[in-house]
Amino acid sequence: MPGTAVGTARRFAGGAALLLRGIGLYVRNPGLMLLGVVPALISGTLFVAAYVTLVFFVGDLAAAVTPFADDWAAGARSAARVIAALALLGLGGLLAVLSFTAVTLVIGDPFYEKISERVEERYGGAADSVEVPFWPSLRRSIVDSLRLMGLAALVGIPLFAAGFIPLLGQTVVPVIGAAVGGWLLAVELVGSPFYRRGKRLPDRRAALKADRPTALGFGMAVFVCFLIPLGAVLLMPAAVAGATLLARRSLGQPITEQ
Repeated sequence: MPGTAVGTARRFAGGAALLLRGIGLYVRNPGLMLLGVVPALISGTLFVAAYVTLVFFVGDLAAAVTPFADDWAAGARSAARVIAALALLGLGGLLAVLSFTAVTLVIGDPFYEKISERVEERYGGAADSVEVPFWPSLRRSIVDSLRLMGLAALVGIPLFAAGFIPLLGQTVVPVIGAAVGGWLLAVELVGSPFYRRGKRLPDRRAALKADRPTALGFGMAVFVCFLIPLGAVLLMPAAVAGATLLARRSLGQPITEQ
């Protein structure tokens, strides 16, 4: 059992290291990678504005979702609404990170596709690639992204409810949220290399489930970085590069430079 735990931890760390490798590729190829910042900057501006709006109105929203506390003593009512506000901000952060990624990938599809292709070329190419027309590929990407965001919303609602549990809601629930968000991010970000091989969303899930610790390590590292101000905008191209390595690894293809 200890050996299994160590092996799982090692694979989780290896997944997080793929993001670092993506950042390394970003640094060594600034001309190409900076193209990926443009759609991320556009999308990021919209989502920052939306989240700032949520922060501004979170007190009113917290009161709206806790009508049962209206007749409580002032201290208890305030505590309930602080917890509700934190839960709302947590749910908003989870949905914002995932929807930001989905929207940015759609806006910047040509840029991120090129980044992913360049990464694949450095590591031996994709011999099993198929010709995928742009518009059908874009439609599939949008549909799959909507499905993932719908799943995030379904998972986020119970997490929001669990956020009301004192102590547990402010410690364990955020970790679970980061794990769920990290998994969904990993599935979202590997879309381009999987589409290149004619594979769809169920194929992505099956491939990543075969080595879930590695996928979670990568996805949670990206999730945490995306929560840092400007992190999502600046690191989006690096996340795409790292996700290409994750996809190759999950498909049993080399991730050492040829």
